[in-house]
Amino acid sequence: MDAVDEILKQWNHHRPDLDVEAMGPIGRLGRIVHYLTREMDKNLAQFGLTAASFDVLAPLRRSGPPYRLSPGDLLATMMVTSGTLTNRIDQLEKAGLVVRLPNPDDRRSLLISLTEAGFATIDAAVTAHVETQKRLISILSPEEQAALDPLLRSFLAGIAARELG
Repeated sequence: MDAVDEILKQWNHHRPDLDVEAMGPIGRLGRIVHYLTREMDKNLAQFGLTAASFDVLAPLRRSGPPYRLSPGDLLATMMVTSGTLTNRIDQLEKAGLVVRLPNPDDRRSLLISLTEAGFATIDAAVTAHVETQKRLISILSPEEQAALDPLLRSFLAGIAARELG
């Protein structure tokens, strides 16, 4: 029994007319996300980053040399508004981790580029981030990890399809 089982038991007792079965996996996923996020946030804080700043720096690093993307390309990797992205870029620019550069292919637009400090920060942060994720997932056996990933992929694809449909 875990805390979610106790919640389900209470609902079943006080509202037996409700089928609360879906509340189990959804409640557990929510709690898991809470714990995972807390641990990953602690890790990122060591580098002066938040999840929001990591979400801007990581795609720039993943893009490969010269480590720059258009705001539109960055936006496509996130689930935020353009105004939110602009605010994040402003903060990272103030911190000296990114710069806005003129786009040589389109004089009307800019590119967001990692600075040397931004590259060093995200490179160190992503290395520690991967280690944190490995530590967190190691709670499950390799067989459990192998079984969980396709289930989550299917669940995510179904939710995404509904949202787009």
